[in-house]
Amino acid sequence: MNNFIKILATWWGTGYSPVASGTVGTLAAIPLYIILAPFSVSLYLTTLIAFFFLSCWISGRAEIIFQEKDSGKIVIDEVIGYLVTMTAIPYSWKYIIAGFILFRFFDIVKIQPAKWVDQKLKNGYGVVLDDVVAGIYAWLCMLVVVRVIK
Repeated sequence: MNNFIKILATWWGTGYSPVASGTVGTLAAIPLYIILAPFSVSLYLTTLIAFFFLSCWISGRAEIIFQEKDSGKIVIDEVIGYLVTMTAIPYSWKYIIAGFILFRFFDIVKIQPAKWVDQKLKNGYGVVLDDVVAGIYAWLCMLVVVRVIK
């Protein structure tokens, strides 16, 4: 079971990247988005909710396995954050790239309440929720991007 948790927490090993593991993990989220993009919005959201709870559980267990709070090796939180960013966004490489850039920006900057969540919640939910907040900020920007770029 520990190996399964490590594989998902590190998103197939991308969390072991020696530099910018969060960025590498976000890049590795793109294939999952490509698989989910054709889903209806309701099925996408249902999948996203299930993946959120899985990510929280995996992240909490991974913290125990790695013996680190919010370990840089854990990048499944970047995956859920990117998927939030791309919710109901039309499938196009220009949007995939814009979503990637916007999510990474908001994940790094940690605008409130993302910063508060990151500092106060010390469990799997804390690991994941700051990325969900960053994803929501990036998603709001994506709505504007889609309107402007059309």
